[in-house]
Amino acid sequence: MSSTWIRWFVPALAALGGSLFTSHAIAQQQLPSLAVQQSTLPNGLRLILHVDPTTPTVAVNLWYHVGSKDEPAGRNGFAHLFEHLMFQGSKNVGEDQLFMYLERAGASDTNGTTSLDRTNYYTTVPSNQLELVLWLESDRMGFLLDHVDQNTFESQRSVVLNERRQNYVDAPYGMVSQFIQERLYPSSHPYHNLTIGSPRDLNASTLSDVHTFYKTYYVPNNASLVIAGNIDPQETKRLVDKYFGPIPKAPEPTVFQHATPAHLTGEQIIEVEAEVELPRVVVVYPSPPFFARGDAELDALSLILSDGTSSRLVKRLEYDLQIAKEVYAYQASHQLASQFQIMATAKPGITTKALLQAIDDELEQVRRAPPTEIEVQRAKANLEASLVFHIEQIGHRADMFNLYAQHTGTADYFAQDIARYRALTASSLHRAAQSYLPRSDRLVVFVEPTPGAPRAGRVKGGKP
Repeated sequence: MSSTWIRWFVPALAALGGSLFTSHAIAQQQLPSLAVQQSTLPNGLRLILHVDPTTPTVAVNLWYHVGSKDEPAGRNGFAHLFEHLMFQGSKNVGEDQLFMYLERAGASDTNGTTSLDRTNYYTTVPSNQLELVLWLESDRMGFLLDHVDQNTFESQRSVVLNERRQNYVDAPYGMVSQFIQERLYPSSHPYHNLTIGSPRDLNASTLSDVHTFYKTYYVPNNASLVIAGNIDPQETKRLVDKYFGPIPKAPEPTVFQHATPAHLTGEQIIEVEAEVELPRVVVVYPSPPFFARGDAELDALSLILSDGTSSRLVKRLEYDLQIAKEVYAYQASHQLASQFQIMATAKPGITTKALLQAIDDELEQVRRAPPTEIEVQRAKANLEASLVFHIEQIGHRADMFNLYAQHTGTADYFAQDIARYRALTASSLHRAAQSYLPRSDRLVVFVEPTPGAPRAGRVKGGKP
């Protein structure tokens, strides 16, 4: 699952009672029709249309195929910085006016996000406001630099740096994700750096660097536009041609597209000191890229291990042994490489060694024998039902089309996505556990409460 999908999936399961297996009929119903029309403008902009006459709204979802993996050396954080700059106005849209236009139009679910693999911008409006959104998006695709001056650049750079302080530097356990990323992926790997950005790189950057990045990556031939909802396809194409057609094609940017899995030899340990109340253990395995062989199996195994009170890790650590305050497992899927991660936070008085031993006992069981048929069917039903539930919202559906387009080459992939989960068996999950969750070749992080250490954590023996 992608990081975005994880953020949606876990709350969705909770909202539906922790498990969708009790609503097995949801997963067995006929799949909804998700027909799409795909085309490419002469300037290279990829257009994906989906008609749904049952909704009064239209979702506009624009992906630029640039994430932190594509940032030039010394410019870590630029993809994220641009997510902020894109909301500050453009040639014909003054500062703070973009949200004013959208609010007056009745927009909802308006935002942008940055990941390792892409940057996206999205909103949902009443269908009669589609032309306004296309004008706004085309203006910032074609004419953002007419508005971005030194003050805007410095202001948004400060916002990004402050976001990093709040969510990483000043947050309990906040730097653990960076320690993992840097150890799992060598400095030559596109995933070595976090999306949030490097203060050193951001502070050293100039307005000229901003112009270069924008002209390289924020171009029509590096973008895909999904328009989904109550639309007339021919009229929508006319509007897209009107607003995006005049934007010139640029030289093809260099983006990383080929799978580059991480490799670990033996068990690697990171000891972290942090001024936190409770110890924590994180176990990380390199795993297959999004939609590659093994990705779906690991999605299912993550549910068998940590979805609900009867799941193996939750039952064992939280209820039987009562040594963990929380535990969860997930497959964090990305375009070039992924990671399967297990995180457990100890109850007071429990050591990280005890947590790891309990985790390893359960992992040994999934390597030794296939999961039960009930576990397999529950995981499959939950995965399928969550996909169907997810696409009920037109904005989520539009984003999913863009996700499919980037990772599989076609937006018309929903049926195949469902099929890969339906094809799972106890044997295939057992093979995946043996292949991807070995006792060795993994990264283990021990976070130990340490008075005087940073709340976010520091590697033991390193600088504060």
